[in-house]
Amino acid sequence: MKTLAEACEGLSILAVDMPIGLTDTPRPGRACEGEARALLPGKASSVFPTPCRPALACTTHAEANAASKKLGVGLNQQTFHLFPKMREIDALMRADKKLRRVVHEAHPELAFARMNGGKPALSKKRKPEGFAERLKLLARHGFNWRQVAVSGAARDDVLDAMAVCRTAMLIAAGTATRLGPARERDRHGLPMNIWY
Repeated sequence: MKTLAEACEGLSILAVDMPIGLTDTPRPGRACEGEARALLPGKASSVFPTPCRPALACTTHAEANAASKKLGVGLNQQTFHLFPKMREIDALMRADKKLRRVVHEAHPELAFARMNGGKPALSKKRKPEGFAERLKLLARHGFNWRQVAVSGAARDDVLDAMAVCRTAMLIAAGTATRLGPARERDRHGLPMNIWY
């Protein structure tokens, strides 16, 4: 499997379903997350709260939860499981300023809602009806998948990747929507926006 740095080689735009830009305290959270939740009635929980930077530095869930709680609010286990990928993208984006113009944070459920005329796809993507609904939305927008197995990825993860790929195409075309203020940055200069 490619690293993120390898995946970025030669690309002008890459959309990722991973937070970019971290706050120093858990509250207030990133503005883009609040806006995303407001656009996803019935699916707002699909927008995971991004950990604050001090919690991301912790190596166990207990430590991360305690650090986050001390600063205002605890951290769930599901978010903690994403820490390795969050650390990878954070380190890469902090080390290479050119990538800040290439790599953009996206959210698959926002992408599906956009494909669906602004209405969230409410059925669960791991259930047959939710998977079929999203597959149809992608096909309607030019992404046909024959459902071949992809090594290391569950089939709903493939749908999500295709959805954020469409977002990357919209960003490249200048027609994507940005959530969060255009100039909002964390203390390392990383943007805190979600695109769809």
